[in-house]
Amino acid sequence: MSIELGLPAVGPGQGLRGVPTLDAGEALTRKQFVADNEVRWCPGCGDYAVLAAVQGFLPDLGLRRENIVFVSGIGCSSRFPYYLDTYGVHSIHGRAPTFATGLAVARPDLNVWVVTGDGDALSIGAGHLLHTLRRNLNVTILLFNNRIYGLTKGQYSPTSETGKVTKSTPAGSVDGPFNPVSMALGAEATFVARTLDSDRAHLTQVLKAAAEHRGTALVEIYQNCPIFNDGAFDVLKDRDEATARLVRLAAGEPVRFGGAEGDANVVVARADGGGVEVVSRDVAEATGREAVVHDPAADDPSAAFALSRLDDTAMGHVPVGIFRSVDRPVYDDLVRSQVDGAVSAAGGPADDAALTALLTGSDTWTVD
Repeated sequence: MSIELGLPAVGPGQGLRGVPTLDAGEALTRKQFVADNEVRWCPGCGDYAVLAAVQGFLPDLGLRRENIVFVSGIGCSSRFPYYLDTYGVHSIHGRAPTFATGLAVARPDLNVWVVTGDGDALSIGAGHLLHTLRRNLNVTILLFNNRIYGLTKGQYSPTSETGKVTKSTPAGSVDGPFNPVSMALGAEATFVARTLDSDRAHLTQVLKAAAEHRGTALVEIYQNCPIFNDGAFDVLKDRDEATARLVRLAAGEPVRFGGAEGDANVVVARADGGGVEVVSRDVAEATGREAVVHDPAADDPSAAFALSRLDDTAMGHVPVGIFRSVDRPVYDDLVRSQVDGAVSAAGGPADDAALTALLTGSDTWTVD
């Protein structure tokens, strides 16, 4: 199964974030981004598919490996930096966005990624993630969602469905689960998307679009945990079930699904209460209601938020693709502008040659 994706045009302020590119004629291969470390995830883990996709498209970005850094927190997904031959930081539980903030502000020459999971990002790390999204920091965040804690052996997570029986909820969870896409849109993140680990083409397209976005880009990736939550997304991976459930978002296209390509028999239409709802084409035509036309570049995130609310834990209607992609001033650019202004007002940088050489010199030091 492959999901067709309509990508919005790259607009002003977007691109590869001003990070230095390879010289003309230079090129890197996938093999050069593969680290020597043994990949140690459980057989069948969805992380393998995401890793393969990232290793596959990184050469297409045209960036030097020393200008790319992956930051992770704690969890199965957080082993990601070990398997890429780029710079990497394995940081503290939930705090990867904080580390990434420092890197992005201090080093505009770096292409900064955050790799995190539903437990790492949405529990102990929820505050850090939320403020990174609202600030519009120049980072790409990959949020692996398997609806369970994997590394700590199967406790329920902030995205586990209500009633989920786990080691930490033997009588079933009474929590209502997070919807990461809704949360990101509520924080007015400038790029928000969702994809599946099992659809390589769609996954790669979405990740490329996120990498090219200037500002905070969050991609939720539905990812299987074969040990502690196996089959969590099987209904979306079966061809017939996927046709009936997956709501494919394409820029400038009516939101339709549930039938043969070009003849979908279910539409997403405006609801009386101001949101959206799923109705048959017959009902839509009888009541004069048109399908919602998806516009990820709309400045107001309300329409994208309404689409995100179609999703529920039963996965009856699951929107996938790019929900939002807009241009807005970037936090780290603004901070550096303030610093430059303060330096100019003070008459220039400090006249301390040794300190200046240290701060602006090599990426490596020798300590005797």
